[in-house]
Amino acid sequence: MKKTVLKKLRHNPQLVLEAAKWFSEKWDIPKQEYENSMKQCICQKSIIPQWYVMMNEYNEIIAGAGVIENDFHEYKHLKPNLCALFVEEEYRKKGIAKCILDFVIEDIKNMGIKKLYLVTDYTAFYERCGWNFLCMVKDEQEILERMYVFHIV
Repeated sequence: MKKTVLKKLRHNPQLVLEAAKWFSEKWDIPKQEYENSMKQCICQKSIIPQWYVMMNEYNEIIAGAGVIENDFHEYKHLKPNLCALFVEEEYRKKGIAKCILDFVIEDIKNMGIKKLYLVTDYTAFYERCGWNFLCMVKDEQEILERMYVFHIV
């Protein structure tokens, strides 16, 4: 794989508009929602939210993830939540998602966070990465989804 670089948006504010657009296109959530969250990340008034992007050798975003308080589920007390992990199709199956997970967990650990939550359908991947099924939660449309927890040591 060619050279890739993982970047913390809090250290790269020049990437906010590009990253907000990229995440919006991947997850069909309004760009402004991402932009607002990313601007909060850059202001660093609180630990959460945090955003991360992986850039290829052409300085294009090829993958990314965020950590937010709540990822649209009913259990508001289970926070923070990993969200929006996405890898462009041509870069999949190369260890990038695991690399991002490890990077995010280490960064969050250094901030003193001991648990990270996640709502996902990609159960096998996260279980291989050490996440544990916690419970079923309802999303904003009352649809049940699987919630996982990662205990940071």
